[in-house]
Amino acid sequence: VQLQASGGGLVQAGGSLRLSCAVSGHTLARYVMGWLRQAPGKQREFVASLTWSEGITAYADSVKGRFTVSRDRFKKTMDLRVNNLKPEDTALYYCAAKVRGASEYTSWGQGTLVTVSS
Repeated sequence: VQLQASGGGLVQAGGSLRLSCAVSGHTLARYVMGWLRQAPGKQREFVASLTWSEGITAYADSVKGRFTVSRDRFKKTMDLRVNNLKPEDTALYYCAAKVRGASEYTSWGQGTLVTVSS
């Protein structure tokens, strides 16, 4: 699976962005797709995920109610809609994929930077 993220930018607190991830590869139904982020000086953390086949979603507590992950199976894209952004959401956002049941993400796209100004 290959992934390519886009859509980051500079936004004021309270604003919104849509991050997108182009997905390529075969047998995508076997995969869980995720968004993870890494803020300056911090460890990478889970943000959201969905199962490619059923679209079952999961979110980190810190983003529930503000972020929405979705996918278009025909276009092979995964989006992360981020609303009501906070300065602490500033990070490099990555899209990633792992086989269902695996503990670690094994395929990664390049990061896209989201900067939230207060």
